[in-house]
Amino acid sequence: MQGKRIYPNAEGNLLFAEQGVYGKDGDGVWWCRPPKGDAGMLSDHEVVEHEDGTITVSPSILMPGVWHGYLERGVWREA
Repeated sequence: MQGKRIYPNAEGNLLFAEQGVYGKDGDGVWWCRPPKGDAGMLSDHEVVEHEDGTITVSPSILMPGVWHGYLERGVWREA
């Protein structure tokens, strides 16, 4: 699934209206909402921001019982 980067609103908050989005909030914290499940912080992950604005996250993103997979250059892939 092709992901979509979102950007903070005027208050610095990210709005997770759809699944498959990711972004950095006004405090510089990376968040994502995988193709299944709710939004979560990526504080326990390494996030590499690429020149085109996409990101690669490692290790894999795990939401027990909901979703497990990867976000690589903005593309979601199930494990």
